[in-house]
Order: sequence, then structure tokens, then C-alpha cells
Amino acid sequence: MPTFLPIDLDPLPEDSPQRLAASARGAVFRGVADEPVTDASSDAELAREYIGQGELSPKSIANTQKELYRFLTWCREEARKTFRQLTVADLNAYKEFIRNPPPEWVSTTKWPRNDARYRPFSGPLSDASRRQAMIAVKGLLGYAEQTGYLRRNPARLVRNVRASHAGRVTRYLSPQAIAYALDAVAARAADTPAALRQRERDRFLLVAFAQTGARLNEIVGAHMGAVYSEGDGRWWLDVMGKGAKPRRLPVPPAMLAAYRDYRQAFGLLPQASRADRTPLVLSSRSKEAVRITDEAASEALKAVFGAAAERAHAQGDFDSAAALRQASTHWLRHSMLTNHANSGVQLKTLQDTAGHANIATTAAYLHKRDHERHDEIVGSNANLPPDRLA
Repeated sequence: MPTFLPIDLDPLPEDSPQRLAASARGAVFRGVADEPVTDASSDAELAREYIGQGELSPKSIANTQKELYRFLTWCREEARKTFRQLTVADLNAYKEFIRNPPPEWVSTTKWPRNDARYRPFSGPLSDASRRQAMIAVKGLLGYAEQTGYLRRNPARLVRNVRASHAGRVTRYLSPQAIAYALDAVAARAADTPAALRQRERDRFLLVAFAQTGARLNEIVGAHMGAVYSEGDGRWWLDVMGKGAKPRRLPVPPAMLAAYRDYRQAFGLLPQASRADRTPLVLSSRSKEAVRITDEAASEALKAVFGAAAERAHAQGDFDSAAALRQASTHWLRHSMLTNHANSGVQLKTLQDTAGHANIATTAAYLHKRDHERHDEIVGSNANLPPDRLA
């Protein structure tokens, strides 16, 4: 049975002697034959240094820590090797290992890492997730080679995982399914101040994600002052996107109304000033202005989707019920882009709103041509005599 010991992968503080020394050494040119330019004396220390040297967002740090914890633990428990002993075959074996980790590595419950029940995986990884995992591993081993911690880097000879890309996005909710979700959250009892705060916050979250197409961490990481108008009647939401790229998103009237109702439920004025740094998404349980986590926001919306699925099922809309049972917060991003693309909004407009680097990514949300092609073929079949269809 493998042992899942905690590994400290938090970046060193900015003013720590080790980090300052590493930065100073990194500014000096050295030949290949020189001594290593790292003080790391173990694989875990090197991983911690690697995470700290990059200018990563908190979300990227957390994701990198997760992937490198898995890899370090695999090296210790399965391969029983240090980085210096790894071969190309070992890294390819790890690439296959994470495709379907053994049961003792898996838990569907997310326990804290210092809990004995913690497991590194919640199930098999998709090709896209395996690709991201190997990017983190190869980045670490590349850093090990560049600093002289490793004399040779076997990851150079390991091919990236090929993640298949669907021709079109299928994980989205129809306008009717979103209507069920809105009805479900509006029907919640609000007989206590905390219940009222939770209901209005969750309604704001639902409307905000469905109408802006923002990513989970973009809204959870924003602040109250990020919702603003420049005095011309147009309202905006400023978010920080992937790669620390700022983006501003149009705020429709329904979202603005939900935002104001949500603030009032928390005892705040309907509108914040641009300088207001209060977290945009607040905990309904705390009397202080405490930001909730990405996970908490995701779980809040999953509860809304579950209640909405029951409403859809009760009304005989089994397709919407099935979609709602599977839905996650990210589905609302897909829903916004898909519904607008099919309504004729220009792809360039959607690309800028979504923050896609490539317009081909945005084009995957356009289903209108598929729908028209389907209806034309089915309609033509309806005009054929039955004997010709046999």
C-alpha cells in the first residue's frame, strides 16, 4: 500500500535567503561544466524552487503543486527512484500510470493532504488532463537540467500526450435548462438572513456565469469594484484571465439586477465604487467579507443544478434533466458562448469576450450549421415514400 506523505511545495517567501540567492545566481552566465545553480538537495526541494521561480497565479501554483505532488509520490512509491535515476521508459510508464491509477491511489472524496484518507487522484485522467500533467513534469525536469541539478533530462525524449479535440462543444445547457436553474434558486426559502444571503449570492453566481461566459476563477477572484459603468449606460466586469491577461466583459441588465440584489442581501449599498476591493463572491456564513473558494462556488452551483434537474424531470423534460445532472460551472461558459454563437453573434466578438487566443476555439461553439444540415436531411427524408427508405 503506497504512503501519501505530505510534501511542502509552497513557494519560498520572496525575501527568503534561498530564493534571493537563486535569483542572483540565475543572473550570472555560467558554462555547462560549472557547479549547479541551485541549492536544492532533494527532488522535493527542487520542485518547490521551480514553483517559486515562475511568476504564476495562485490558481496555476495550486495546479502545478497538485501535478508535481503526484509525480514525486509516484517516483517514491512506484518507481522507487530519484530524478537522477529516471529513464525515458520510467516517464512513459508514469504517463500510462495516470491514465488509470490503481484503486489505492484514488478517492472520490477530496480529503485534505494531511488527512490519512487523502489520495492523489479522484479517478482516471482524460488525455487532456494527462497532457497537462506531463507538461508540468517536463517543465520541472527541464528546470532541473537547466540549473545543473540533472546532467541529462530524459523528459526531452518523451512525447507529449495527444489530446483529441472535439469538433464541437457539446457540454452546454440550453436556455430552457438554465431557466429551470433560475427557477430552482428563486424557489429557495429565505427565512433567515444567512439563507437569504446564500440564495441571492447563488442566483448572482448563476446569472453572472451564464451571461458573461467567465471562467470560475475569473469571477471568484474578482472584487466588488470590478463591476462598473463609465457613465454611458454600459456596464462592465473586469476579470483577470489566463496568463494574467486582463479582460472586461459586458454586464447585461439581468446580471446587474442580480448583483444589486445580492449586495443588498449582504447589507451593502446596491453599487460599489471602483476602488472597492471587497471580494466579489462572499461567504454567506461569515459576518466578515470573506471570499469563498473556487471549490465552494462550484459546489454551490452544483446544488442549484441538482434542484433544477428535479424540476425538469417533474415536468417531463428528461433531456434538460439529464444535462443538468452532469453540469458543472464551466458548462455555463459553454452555454453562453454556444447560445450567442447560434444566435448570430460574430465569432470575433465572442472570441474577445471569452479570451480565446485562437478563433478556431470559439468556432467550436457554433452549432447552427449542424442544426440546419440535420433539419435539411431529415426534412428531405420525410418527403420520400416509405418503400424508398427500406
